[in-house]
Amino acid sequence: MKTNFRIVGLPLEEFQPLFPLSDEELAQKGARRMIVDAKPGFPCRVSLEDAEIGEKVILMPFTHHDIDSPYRAFGPIFVREKAKQAELSVGEVPEVVSTRTMSVRAYDKNSTMIDGSVVHGSEIKAHIEKLFANPKIGYLHLHNAGAGCYSCRVERV
Repeated sequence: MKTNFRIVGLPLEEFQPLFPLSDEELAQKGARRMIVDAKPGFPCRVSLEDAEIGEKVILMPFTHHDIDSPYRAFGPIFVREKAKQAELSVGEVPEVVSTRTMSVRAYDKNSTMIDGSVVHGSEIKAHIEKLFANPKIGYLHLHNAGAGCYSCRVERV
């Protein structure tokens, strides 16, 4: 099957203004600074890598599906204070996805979910390619199946 996708992280510039804020200022935004104490366990949604033990991350609420529809969605995410923007190749699956069980949500051009499944990360590439064989599917969202947290977006190429 043809590789027809790219996995993308959230844009770093959206979160950079948060890093210099005090803990009190973060709390006013419903966020908190944490020190990573386990790996894996703190997957960064910008770098699409697990943060290292001892590293600072910000845990915050985030609207990951900011649409005017019943499928509008938000939830908690981690962003590393030293995050670098993920730049993945076509068909590349980062370890933060390939080592976890993922909930895969497929949306059409109107942002309506038309498919949903749970897939182990080791099988995710083939599953994404299969979904994108359906021309009605416009994009995918991946979530960590256990915690339900948003992980990343998958786009057609």
